[in-house]
Amino acid sequence: MNDKLVTTTIVEALRRNGALEMGDLYKQVKKLHGEMGGRFFNEVLMTMELQGLIRVYSMAREKRRVELVRR
Repeated sequence: MNDKLVTTTIVEALRRNGALEMGDLYKQVKKLHGEMGGRFFNEVLMTMELQGLIRVYSMAREKRRVELVRR
């Protein structure tokens, strides 16, 4: 699985929809790239957060919200 393609897909999904819940974002990425592990998806999100591209907020128990920082 190519990290750069997944990153681009995440950025485009967030541009279209604004902020998304983690589960909804995962479903959209999975539609385009096929089955991927949750661990890989979380690693990509963590890398993007460290790069300053996105922010991840905890909402409620086991729910997180992802939003794009740069537009």
